[in-house]
Amino acid sequence: MAGKKKSKSKKTSDLHPGRPTKPLSKLLRLPKGPVDLNRLDTAASPGYPGSGKTDAPALTAALAPELSDLQEQLYANGRSDVPGAPSLLVLLQGMDTSGKGGVIRHAMGLVDPQGIQLKSFKAPTKEELQHHYLWRIRNALPNPGMIGIFDRSQYEDVLVVRVDQLVPVSEWNGRYDEINAFEKEVTEAGTTIIKCFLHVSFAEQKSRLAARLASPAKYWKYSPKDVDARAKWPAYQEAYADALERCNTDHAPWYVIPSDRKWYRNWAVAQLVREHLIGLNLTWPEATFDVAAEKARVAKS
Repeated sequence: MAGKKKSKSKKTSDLHPGRPTKPLSKLLRLPKGPVDLNRLDTAASPGYPGSGKTDAPALTAALAPELSDLQEQLYANGRSDVPGAPSLLVLLQGMDTSGKGGVIRHAMGLVDPQGIQLKSFKAPTKEELQHHYLWRIRNALPNPGMIGIFDRSQYEDVLVVRVDQLVPVSEWNGRYDEINAFEKEVTEAGTTIIKCFLHVSFAEQKSRLAARLASPAKYWKYSPKDVDARAKWPAYQEAYADALERCNTDHAPWYVIPSDRKWYRNWAVAQLVREHLIGLNLTWPEATFDVAAEKARVAKS
């Protein structure tokens, strides 16, 4: 009699829809050493468990229940005055149109907005210019139990400042070590930093800028300054490569997110947040009251 056929083991992505075939914290982590952005594929989709754009919305949404539970645990620890309660900081950097706003809407939109602290860093104000460049960054760091999101960050002070020659070379060149020391201080204080470089191609940027001009509903997204910055693409690529190489530390590594495919970019950042929240090994805060007594009181009320 023929033996029974062995059942095929299910893939991780089958058991847990939305999860990667391998941890993205390993697949997307930038290796240490010299960085050549031309060799980093902007249209790749490493670790993606689906077949492409069609199933991306469902696979991204499938992460929401677990992300929500993990964020609630993080939030609960912060609100319960748990000693050393952690926080998470998602730092988004990338050229114009790389998708910082899209990530915030579609990836970070999967969690409770009450547990989010969002800060967008534009050109420094007059008040900010009177302080050290890290002053405004420190003021925006997430509180314990919160997920902070930086739309741009301290890296503007080794990117725009460098490309537009706003300060002497000797000044911005010394900032890499300052940023590394600052990030180490932040992580040692209990904040896990997820630095995401949203890597978009020159051709895809042009396509997205054109799309913004093709519809009145998207004019608000367009700025003539975007084309001015595009004209400096080689200088920005060089500046980004140096920032990625010189600030790629063990305590705050860079993750390079291929961003020509919006659906992959959004899923990938959501997945990175999930993996880092799991890595915090969170537990629910212990009750600070007599549970049995309070149950009795509620029953009698």
